[in-house]
Amino acid sequence: MSVVYTKAKPAYVPPHQTRVQKTHIHRFVNILPAVLVTFGSVLIANVLWPILSFQIFTSPLLQTPTFVAPVAEEQMVQYQPAVLPVKAAEETQNLPTPTPTILDGELDYTNLALWFPSQHLQDFKEQEAKSYSLTIPELDIENAVVKIGGLNLDKNLIQYPGTANPGELGSPIIFGHSVSPLFYNPSINNSKRYTSIFTKIMTLKKDDKIIVNYDGITYTYRVTNKIEVKPDDTYILEQRYDVRELKLVTCTPPGTYLRRGIVFAQLEDFE
Repeated sequence: MSVVYTKAKPAYVPPHQTRVQKTHIHRFVNILPAVLVTFGSVLIANVLWPILSFQIFTSPLLQTPTFVAPVAEEQMVQYQPAVLPVKAAEETQNLPTPTPTILDGELDYTNLALWFPSQHLQDFKEQEAKSYSLTIPELDIENAVVKIGGLNLDKNLIQYPGTANPGELGSPIIFGHSVSPLFYNPSINNSKRYTSIFTKIMTLKKDDKIIVNYDGITYTYRVTNKIEVKPDDTYILEQRYDVRELKLVTCTPPGTYLRRGIVFAQLEDFE
């Protein structure tokens, strides 16, 4: 018995249906570039607009104090001028003044040692650095870890070594990283929270609270002022021992390394 194989005929597709399919594909191919360009433009705008708006609207207000100081400017001469921490002053007394340099924007700014090239920072071992917590309710920052010393800003906030401890006369100076506001996520459940944690500190307003829990005591600070300085303006590290204040420092505009933004807060209460 012989078997005869016959070739199956392709299914019949009406000509008008084929034309409709080709028309749909042609239209999709035509609009695809426009869709991609629009998507790319929206993405770029979302990244660049926060930087541009900060430059246009916020930065000009930070070049001079935006809040009323508790002491009139003409009276400030009556106070003892700011001084460096005692240890740092003794070490640098007989050394020539270093010439600050502008940092390369491609450097890894999660390393605090690169923020001030004219300052030498000791790389503390993490297990040796004392820590405490910082909370800023207005920015949804809760129990952020602050290490006294160290260099890795992607793991925690860092208090500049040699500055006053919370509650003491002088200023604990706390550094934190910032990124584009598009990627801001300070949630305690975010494993990468410290790469963006200080992104929005320059939006804090007068009297906003900053809460520090140090050595079993809760200190409440109130924001008093905000300024912006150049990357080589290391005078922001100076200490004044006639006040109990707090300084928060980050890079501005958020997502860039052009300048440094500083938030000042005065101690209001402790318990």
